Amino acid sequence: MPTHAPFQLLESIDVPADLRQIPEGELPRLAGELREFLIHSVGKTGGHLAAGLGMVETSIALHYVYDTPEDRLVWDVGHQSYPHKILTGRRARMDTMRLREGLSGFPRRTESPFDTFGVGHSSTSVSAALGMALAARQAGSDRKVVAIIGDGALTAGMAFEGLNHAGSLDVDMLVILNDNDMSISPNVGGMSNYLARVLSGPIFSTFREGSKKALRNMPSVWELARRAEEHMKGMIVPGTLFEELGFNYIGPVDGHDLPNLVKTLRNLRALPGPQFLHIVTRKGKGFPPAEDQPVTYHGVSAFDPRTGEFRQAKATGGPTYTQIFSDWLCDAAAREPRLVGITPAMREGSGLVQFSERFPDRYFDVGIAEQHAVTLGAGLACEGLAPVVAIYSTFLQRGYDQLIHDVAIQNLPVMFAIDRAGLVGADGATHAGSFDLSYLRCVPNLLVMAPADENECRRMLDTALIHDGPAAVRYPRGSGPGVPVNQAAAPLDIGIAEVRRRGREVAVLAFGSMVAPAMEAAEGLDATVVNMRFVKPLDETLILDLAASHGLLVTVEENVVAGGAGSAVGEVLARAGVACPMLQLGLPDHFVEHGKPSELLAECGLDGAGIGRAIAARLATREQTAARSVAGNT
Repeated sequence: MPTHAPFQLLESIDVPADLRQIPEGELPRLAGELREFLIHSVGKTGGHLAAGLGMVETSIALHYVYDTPEDRLVWDVGHQSYPHKILTGRRARMDTMRLREGLSGFPRRTESPFDTFGVGHSSTSVSAALGMALAARQAGSDRKVVAIIGDGALTAGMAFEGLNHAGSLDVDMLVILNDNDMSISPNVGGMSNYLARVLSGPIFSTFREGSKKALRNMPSVWELARRAEEHMKGMIVPGTLFEELGFNYIGPVDGHDLPNLVKTLRNLRALPGPQFLHIVTRKGKGFPPAEDQPVTYHGVSAFDPRTGEFRQAKATGGPTYTQIFSDWLCDAAAREPRLVGITPAMREGSGLVQFSERFPDRYFDVGIAEQHAVTLGAGLACEGLAPVVAIYSTFLQRGYDQLIHDVAIQNLPVMFAIDRAGLVGADGATHAGSFDLSYLRCVPNLLVMAPADENECRRMLDTALIHDGPAAVRYPRGSGPGVPVNQAAAPLDIGIAEVRRRGREVAVLAFGSMVAPAMEAAEGLDATVVNMRFVKPLDETLILDLAASHGLLVTVEENVVAGGAGSAVGEVLARAGVACPMLQLGLPDHFVEHGKPSELLAECGLDGAGIGRAIAARLATREQTAARSVAGNT
């Protein structure tokens, strides 16, 4: 940290118990220090910035009022949790954020007792917090539980499933809605803050509960009073929906008014039953570049904390796979009027910005609702349109039932453009696309492809679009090996692989991103290398020919070995009754942590050197076994 930044209060806090010793009047000063520290810290390492800047005051207030970690704070997604990490003993390690063996960019139970629930995907906080609150009740504990969820995460069905269940139970928990896009209510000010204090205070609460008891024996009067209260609150606060779900709604309040937040949270901590606090914050608060461009500064690389200028210029190499898809989507839409694009709140990440601007009537952002995204595509396909669902590999996991039940069983022509397949680097295990080849290849009717390079990616996208049935193209994060894109290239012949190199001893069957390192590994071997292209259907004829002509088959994939493409190759051999030695290389049977992709691939043995070593070791073992067999026979 730079010496000019004064962090005297912040440096006195190693755990939240230290925070609770600070006089309440000093908390706004602490908020300023925490915000400046966060800007400098993320400026050095990169990471998620804008959402955390908006949650500085709320993070301080929560740890000031609640007895953490005995009281449980459950953060949704985790983008907003950096201030929480700084306040809970990890300030000195923030310069390791998202680096190999450093701090995770998300809350993790193994990292700190203050991280009560591990997250990465959104909309899980209410369900997890409810489970903790029910466990506390069952144990007879007066422990408090708070879920903190953003307005974006509230678009997911799972969040409402949790709210619906929690509101029907007499359980003590608080849900805080961080509304940082003003998407629910803009009417924040002195009157709203005053009402929040009154409605959460003991006088109103006692009157409310006492009235319930007094009027409960007079059903018609009770119902009239309940509705009168509801409509009175509905005229001045937008909480009718949450009241109907069974919560006592308080808000909206200014999420940057620290003294008022502390008072309101103290009141709410003392109230029984399900409570709902609606706060309004500003993404990027206190850092003008992030306030002006909250999307750009949501997730950032290293930048200059004085100016906001990013330290590393954008890569000047070839286009990323995401850009290949983005360009293809617009070109395809221009020639195919039936094409429509769908994304579950990942317009920027999945490359749909250009499409959304050029074809706004054919673009559908459904919010964080992956299940809905898949079935929406199915409904569009039923009526003759050509839906393209652009989705991360790890997010498609959430729509898996819909993929099977609503798309594949009906054999509907829904196309899945699956980004972030394989290891994704700094975001770690929660965002790694480690499983899609395994969970896709077992689904009937589904065409599954993995490109080896940029040009092949475009050809596969064309192939999927004209395929009469569901199809998936899965491609990695970042750039490919640098093959120029030929926009006039023809679609692929389905199920036909490509032999890239001929040898006699070993046949390496490489899938997608593993073709380039497989070619590198083969330089020191007498090896055939095949770009398999298709995971389903496989080129079975070629596989059997190679098994008959080579002493070892090696499969390489950036996917878990368990149930993956290599397993599919083994099944082909088993069905044909062919006995051929196999070596299956892929991601290991454990979750791969965050770090640079090159480091992680090397760690997993999936770089050129690692693949070469694994093959050489297997060949050496085979030779030793043969030698022992000969010696035994003599």
